[in-house]
Amino acid sequence: MRIALAQINCHIGNFANNASVIRSQIASAKQAGAQLVVFPELAVCGYPPMDLLDSEDFIHKCEATINQLAEACHGITAIIGCPSRNTSLKGKNLFNSAFVIRDGKVTDVVHKTLLPTYDVFDEYRYFEPNSEFNFIHIDGLKVALTICEDLWNEEDDPMYKFSPLEKSDSESFDLIINIAASPFDYAHREKRLAILSRNAKKFKSPVVYVNHVGAQNDLIFDGGSMVISAEGGLTHESAYFSPALDIIDFPIDSKKTSPSTDSKYERIRKALVCGIRDYFEKCGFNDAVLGLSGGVDSALVAALATEALGPKRVHPVLMPSGFSSEHSIKDAIELCDHLGLSHSIIPIQDVFESFLKATEKSFEGKPFDIAEENIQSRTRGTILMAIANKHRYVLLNTSNKSELAVGYGTLYGDMAGGLSVIGDLYKTEVYALCEHINESKLIIPHNILSKVPSAELRPNQKDSDSLPEYEILDKILFHHIEERLGITDIVLKGFDEPTVAKTIRLVFSSEFKRFQFAPVLRVSTKAFGTGRRMPLVAKYQYSNGR
Repeated sequence: MRIALAQINCHIGNFANNASVIRSQIASAKQAGAQLVVFPELAVCGYPPMDLLDSEDFIHKCEATINQLAEACHGITAIIGCPSRNTSLKGKNLFNSAFVIRDGKVTDVVHKTLLPTYDVFDEYRYFEPNSEFNFIHIDGLKVALTICEDLWNEEDDPMYKFSPLEKSDSESFDLIINIAASPFDYAHREKRLAILSRNAKKFKSPVVYVNHVGAQNDLIFDGGSMVISAEGGLTHESAYFSPALDIIDFPIDSKKTSPSTDSKYERIRKALVCGIRDYFEKCGFNDAVLGLSGGVDSALVAALATEALGPKRVHPVLMPSGFSSEHSIKDAIELCDHLGLSHSIIPIQDVFESFLKATEKSFEGKPFDIAEENIQSRTRGTILMAIANKHRYVLLNTSNKSELAVGYGTLYGDMAGGLSVIGDLYKTEVYALCEHINESKLIIPHNILSKVPSAELRPNQKDSDSLPEYEILDKILFHHIEERLGITDIVLKGFDEPTVAKTIRLVFSSEFKRFQFAPVLRVSTKAFGTGRRMPLVAKYQYSNGR
């Protein structure tokens, strides 16, 4: 049998577009001689549809689209992900399903068994888990059709009591097909490959795995559809961050292929560019505006946005104050020259002084402090939002994960924006990604990477005046946020207890700021946003994490 892996970029709720892409891929697969074409999980409606699944009209459009696709499917079998109704009187109203279509009709519907409810996933909110375990037959092949998490029950740390393949009868099968919506993080590819390989060896069956590609909201899907031999070897790997229609033949050749060798930072670069591009295209936005300070964070966002949108659609604004250094302005202009960006300069000193004049009586007798610093930040945020409103731009936020974690940012100031590009990158990772971008061509000026980080909101200010050095801070934050460790466990790793306690206290006390923050493009295993849900009003000493 010839099988086509249709790795497509869906758009949530855009049924006409998704159906058009699916029909086109079916036709191309058929032309290539494929007898079977496989699409990702919930390809008809896009993933994750979230509370759109509560809409009767939305489900009706899912059903109508599947029926339209069935009419177009002749001479080839298609497997397509789509919600389906639970017609029994018990449980949730919907299943997360895989539809098997051939000869103009739906012949089988297989439901997802293991419904993830961790990190960014909340499928049990909407779907009823499958309770029937059957195989399907395609052109004489006995196929175990599974959906994403159904193969994800890890043996060393099982999250579920069983896997659907273990519940199936004891007979062997010829092929495992897994349709997926598996989001990107920079370490996910290796974990994904290991799990697919383990399942192939455990059940002595090849695995065909088809994933989404493209970004939806804060989630980025990297593609990387795979074929694994019964011996557990990788025999095919589709492109990353790009749609693909790849043809493979069954029986699966056991000859291994060379896996992707992209580094961590090359993966992150591609993911963030994909995230920006799809956010703009799918939301119907055109141009971006951002504040360019001469610092490393805004420099990186400008570089990524330019790659994603092109230089004519990115509009940097320099807003120096009386505390801005001359070299910061020069560095920002040099970056614009490297990227081919036209920039504007709007000094804010006069505006800042007008605020000081207006608040003179209210501030009387009080020393210069964070209030005056934040006025500068909010002045910049107001100007950027005004430009965004006037020209129908989207403001890109330039805060990094280290700053967001400890509250080193101003609400309605430098925390303003419609999309957070680097909010899932620690400061040390920001520097590393800039160095990676500079490997092929100098983009980020050397002076931006070598100077001491500063918000430049008061004379001679440095980030380290109020924060630990980023090399230390980021390691503590990683242990706490990604690894979920508390003070005691982090101190045991060799860190100073007062520094750890202060850092974690800052993380908890800054939760209210992050609650009001822009969507963060997710590239790590634990990003701020939908995958990390913390109460705002808790009184809790996170002492050990055990």
